[in-house]
Amino acid sequence: MTFVQVIDYETEEAERFNALMDEWLRVTEGKRTATHSSVGMDRDKPTHFMQMVEFPSYESAMRNSELPETRHIAEEMQNACITPPHFVNLEIVRDERL
Repeated sequence: MTFVQVIDYETEEAERFNALMDEWLRVTEGKRTATHSSVGMDRDKPTHFMQMVEFPSYESAMRNSELPETRHIAEEMQNACITPPHFVNLEIVRDERL
């Protein structure tokens, strides 16, 4: 079952986040289990972001989280946050392309 992790965070360092994401993509090539990622910025509060990361399953997401490269980048991203990020873990129960 498809699994999506939503990461809700605030930062004043959006460019640093983008650079860290680019680094993570490079260092996890061939290892990561994430299949899709989208980042949205709140139009009313430009320091507020939400990232949605899709995985084939919860188990594959946990394998991805255990990668040393993922742990390192996640720590760097947390250091760039104004407040600690909030995670929401979703089992997708309905998915339609409209």
